[in-house]
Amino acid sequence: MSKKIIILGGLGNGSVIANAIVDANKRGFNEWEFVGYLNDRQEKDSLIEGFPVLGKTRDASEFIKKGLYFINTIYRIDGQQERIKLFESLKIPDSSLATFIHPMAYVAPNVKLGAGTVIMPNVSVSSGTTIGKCCLVMVGATIGHNNKIGNYCHFAAQCCTSSFIKISTGVHIGLNVIIRENLEIGKNSTLGMGSVLLENIGENEIWAGNPAKFIRKAK
Repeated sequence: MSKKIIILGGLGNGSVIANAIVDANKRGFNEWEFVGYLNDRQEKDSLIEGFPVLGKTRDASEFIKKGLYFINTIYRIDGQQERIKLFESLKIPDSSLATFIHPMAYVAPNVKLGAGTVIMPNVSVSSGTTIGKCCLVMVGATIGHNNKIGNYCHFAAQCCTSSFIKISTGVHIGLNVIIRENLEIGKNSTLGMGSVLLENIGENEIWAGNPAKFIRKAK
């Protein structure tokens, strides 16, 4: 029997992941079933691309009691700390977080994934890498070998990291980014789309460009 997933969020990362779960079901992989959203901007019983809004994020405790599982997609490029604080205030136990790997992804057998992490189609995660809880690795991303990735990180579509990289909590890696090996990226930092990173990034910094340069501090 499939385990039922509620997504925290909506149109955007939430709806993309919801449809990836539906696609996995159509391919015969039925560990998980998506049943609806918790969303603070839309009314209960409204629809997001055909799927129901079941309530607000504050209602999570009701569904924990019913044995449902959760994926968090309420992330933000700037101001990530507030979104993480919101999620942690819900006190969803790790045992109630769904770790979803789409069947068209490659994840090496010795990779370690935290609770609530999502691996989307055409993703590759190479050997020896560890990824923390509630990370989103979006379509076509490539994560190299022996990387250490913290919690609440977002890897946008088609980004590519090399090896032996340390990425802290709350980091956003943009579309089509390339990251050189042996670098460190500080917590709550952002690397803008199309960037090529050749040096370390400090905490709460926004970088972009080719080669990537410091733009400003995150808000």
